[in-house]
Amino acid sequence: MKPLHNYFLATGSWYLAYGMQSVIFAWLVTIILNETPDRVGLAQMAYLLPGTFVILIGGSIADQYGGRRIALIGQLLAAIMAGLLALSMLFTTLTYEKFLVFAVLMGCAQAILTPARDGLLPLVSAGNIQRRVVQASMIQFGIQMIGFLIASKADSMGAILMLSLQSVVLSVGVLAYWMLKVPLIQSERTQTKLFNQLFESVREGYLSVVASPGMRVVVIQNCAMGIFFMGSYTVTLPLLIREVYEGSSSEISYVSAANSLGLFLTITLLLRFGNVRAQGRALLLAQGAGSIVLSLAAIKLNLIVLVITLFLWGMCGGLAMTMARTIMQELSPEDQRGRMMGFYAFSFMGAGPIGALLCGYLVDWFGPSLAMAIASAGMGLVVIIVASRSSLWHLRPKE
Repeated sequence: MKPLHNYFLATGSWYLAYGMQSVIFAWLVTIILNETPDRVGLAQMAYLLPGTFVILIGGSIADQYGGRRIALIGQLLAAIMAGLLALSMLFTTLTYEKFLVFAVLMGCAQAILTPARDGLLPLVSAGNIQRRVVQASMIQFGIQMIGFLIASKADSMGAILMLSLQSVVLSVGVLAYWMLKVPLIQSERTQTKLFNQLFESVREGYLSVVASPGMRVVVIQNCAMGIFFMGSYTVTLPLLIREVYEGSSSEISYVSAANSLGLFLTITLLLRFGNVRAQGRALLLAQGAGSIVLSLAAIKLNLIVLVITLFLWGMCGGLAMTMARTIMQELSPEDQRGRMMGFYAFSFMGAGPIGALLCGYLVDWFGPSLAMAIASAGMGLVVIIVASRSSLWHLRPKE
């Protein structure tokens, strides 16, 4: 099997399992455990916060020891965690405290895996990076949508079976990384002590991002998306479904699948019609449109309208995420790409815990509908400020 095919198989297995977990996670904490909004936000924060610290080191380790090896370890850890939680639930009752432990460990696994996996893509892309980014994103959200639909049966199948299936799917990705053959590109200073290497790698990665106007502003935008968009998606949306629409795993999976379908459609169109030249402008327009669409979710109508809204929001997200990843990939030096993608992921995942906790309290104070409106207004304000005061609007990376 070609390296690119192995890479896509590994990526697909992760996002199939991740799609299942996204629904199961929200279902367990909001429906089964029936936690309050602030504790739902805390649970999502527990999942996202460890990754904030691990992901920077993960990118540096990927540069030092090879992305394939680190990606394999991260995916293996996730497979073990899902299997252990399923095994635990066979013999004991699920508690909020156990759920928090699972969230922390899965967050660490994802943080280790993400920059290593993204750094591998240029090594198997054979030329056109943007096209491969589009293809990888297409697989990501298409397969993830299937995971959402599988998890819609959680009420009838139960959490134990779902978690066991997730562990098996992740194990397929472990085998794919094991078979993946890529050149080992490492940073030059590999003879010094490990902690010196990691410190220098992180420092150099930070300085490189700060020194590049393009990467710096993408990191700022990604941070805003983590706070306002990720918080709304992971915390406000499940609570909206529980409290306004009186739904469960099926309703959570439907809106999640609609979101991924929108992402999938946008990425398919990008793949069909070729490269976007004004990538910075496309990023800003997509984020601005996403803010407007998200505000519609604050209007209490019916589930069908909510599904359509999440579909449109997904279309905006597909364009924004593809443009941001492409800008970072093309502007990153080859021997620092792992740590650059680590900072890219950090700007989103690092802000996610803040967004999760913030949205949990916003829902607690104002209810899910008004909390959604506040988040969309916040993101829209950031887009306006960045568009008017930075060079992102005119940014055109490598032709």
